[in-house]
Amino acid sequence: MKKIAVMGSGNGSNFEAIAKFFKDKEVDITCLSDNINAFILERAKKLGIKHQYLPFEENAGYFGARNFDLIVLAGYMRVLPEDVLELGRFVNIHPSLLPAFKGKDAIQRAFNAGVKVSGVTVHHVTNELDGGKIIAQYPVLIPNLMHYDEFEAEIHRVEHALYPKVIECILEDKVFDFSDLYDGCGGCSGGGCGGCH
Repeated sequence: MKKIAVMGSGNGSNFEAIAKFFKDKEVDITCLSDNINAFILERAKKLGIKHQYLPFEENAGYFGARNFDLIVLAGYMRVLPEDVLELGRFVNIHPSLLPAFKGKDAIQRAFNAGVKVSGVTVHHVTNELDGGKIIAQYPVLIPNLMHYDEFEAEIHRVEHALYPKVIECILEDKVFDFSDLYDGCGGCSGGGCGGCH
């Protein structure tokens, strides 16, 4: 049984996508949040998944006393220090094609900048904001007449399809292949899912 921790500070939609993907698989999930009022904890409760409030200052002690196969950041809004990152394998998802649009409000900033292609990046975590080696990226096209809310929904659809598959590949020591997505992409409307055919 593989053990993963999912850390989030807010809404937790990526966490829910991960939890549903691994529902009938040999993966034990723990949900952690540095925000005691975060909706991600409510999602975990409804899904029957172990969850707890974990203050940022207690991360080193918590992970030092436990052994997770992978620690997954999903909307975690703090930069983890080196002494915590040394205690496990950490990955993160970011709603842009890094290194473009690092940091907060990446979806809005990409749209406002007028770029024609943005997307989603899964990467290893370092103590540099949205730094670390890229594991997988997936493009989302932005046609001229696309509204912001359509673009945002498209980014989230790609995130929810991409992240669980990449996590599964890491747990199984496989290299992620885009063909893994073709059957589970959910018919993205903005052209993102056709980007790598």
